[in-house]
Amino acid sequence: MHDPAAIPVLIIDDEPHLRITAGQTLELAGYQPEPHASAESALATLTSDFPGVIVSDIRMPGMDGMALLREVRLRDPDLPVILITGHGDISTAVEAMREGAWDFLEKPFAGERLVEMVRRGVDKRRLSLENRQLKAELEAQQAAPGPRLVGRTPAIQRLASMVQRIAQVETDVLLFGETGTGKDLVARAIHERSPRGGHPFVAINCGAVPESIIESELFGHEKGAFTGAVERRIGKFEYANGGTVFLDEIESMPLALQVKLLRVLQERCVERLGANEAVPLDIRVIAATKVDLKLAAEAGEFREDLYYRLNVVTLPIPPLRERREDIPLLFQHFAVVAANRSGQETPPLDAGGISTLMAHDWPGNVRELRNLAERYVLLGSAFDHRLDVLLEGVEVDNAELALPQQVELFEKSVISQSLVSHRGRITEVCEHLGLPRKTLYDKLRKYGLKAEDYRQKVEP
Repeated sequence: MHDPAAIPVLIIDDEPHLRITAGQTLELAGYQPEPHASAESALATLTSDFPGVIVSDIRMPGMDGMALLREVRLRDPDLPVILITGHGDISTAVEAMREGAWDFLEKPFAGERLVEMVRRGVDKRRLSLENRQLKAELEAQQAAPGPRLVGRTPAIQRLASMVQRIAQVETDVLLFGETGTGKDLVARAIHERSPRGGHPFVAINCGAVPESIIESELFGHEKGAFTGAVERRIGKFEYANGGTVFLDEIESMPLALQVKLLRVLQERCVERLGANEAVPLDIRVIAATKVDLKLAAEAGEFREDLYYRLNVVTLPIPPLRERREDIPLLFQHFAVVAANRSGQETPPLDAGGISTLMAHDWPGNVRELRNLAERYVLLGSAFDHRLDVLLEGVEVDNAELALPQQVELFEKSVISQSLVSHRGRITEVCEHLGLPRKTLYDKLRKYGLKAEDYRQKVEP
C-alpha cells in the first residue's frame, strides 16, 4: 500500500519489467510511483502543481522521451524530467541535457542511483513550487488595493482586522510603534482601503522638514507672504484635499506649529501664510509616533490638547520580536520583491537560515529585515548565502528568550512555513517535514496552528 504522504513519480516506459522494477525501488524509498506505458498516458495526468518528477525512457513507440521532454518544458519548464538512455548512447544524453532534461540514467542503472536522482529532483521541484507560490502571492498583492500586511500571527491578524475596520470609518488615526515597524505601510493600507483610496496620499516626515519652512510646507503661502515668496504655493494639506495626510514623527513638530495643526483638525480648513481666507478641507489625518505622546504632553514636550484630539483612534504596531513566527514569511516576501526588481532568482532559505533569522533580536524591526532580504538577494552568492555573515556586525541580543522558547519558536515557524508552502495539505506537510501524521497533529495542537487556516492565500 502506498504511503499517502509520498511524493508521486511518473515512470514512463513501454517495457513492463522496467516499470515494475523502478516502481518497486521508488516505493521502498517512500515515493509513490505512477507507472505509464506511454508518454501520452502520462501527459494526460499531469497538472500544473504536480509536486514530483518524471522518469522516462527515451526510446518508445509513439511519442518518445525527447518529444515528451519538449512537451513538458512547454507546459512547465521547472518540472524535472529524468531520461533513461541506452548503454553507450552518449550523444542522445548530451542532446537531452541541452533540451533541458534534469538528468539522465544510462541502462543498466543501480536502484540507489535512481533514488538519489529522484530525491534531488523532488527537492528542486519543491523549491520551484514554493518560489512560484510566493511570486503568485506577490502578484496578487500588487493587484489588490493597498499595501499588504504580511503575516499569520495573532498580532498581525488583529492589526489587519483593525486596519480594515478603521479604513471604512471617517476618523483621524494615531499610529504608535517603534522605528521600522511599518507605520507608513499601515497608513497607506488604511488610505487605499478607504473610500479616499483614489485621492492623494500625502506623507510628511515632521522630523525631516526644517522648522523654518515646515509651516509653509504644510499650509502653503501667498505671493509676498515673506521674503522669497515670489509666487503662491499650495501646502500639503490643501494638495491632499479629498485624500489623506500622513504626519510621521509627529512628536518632532514644533510646539508653535502644533497650535495651528490643532485648529486645522478642529475646523477642517487651512489658511495659507499671508492669506485672509480659509480653504475648506476634506481630509483624513493619520499621525504616527514612536514615543508615548501622553508622557510627552505631561513633560511639556507635546501639546496636551493636540494629543487628545489625535487620540480618537490609536493603533499600536507590534515590533517584530512580538511576531517572531512571521519572520521567515516576511523575509521570503521581501526577497521575492527584491528578486523581481533586480531580475534575479530568489535564493532558497534553508533551516540554518531560518534559525539565524529567529535568533536575531531585530532592533530595526521590519525595515532591518527588509534590508537584510535585499542584501541576501543581491550579495548572498558572494557569501554562500549565509545569513549569519550578512548579519555580521549587528549585535544579537536574544537573552530574553530561554533556549526551550527559542527551540519552540523555531519549530513552530518551520511547521507554519511548511503549511504555507503546501497550502495546508497535511499529507504533503508530513512528507516535507518527515513527521508521522499523529506527531504533526500533536504539534499543531501544541502551537495553536490549524491546517484549514492555510488552505487559502495569506490574508491581506
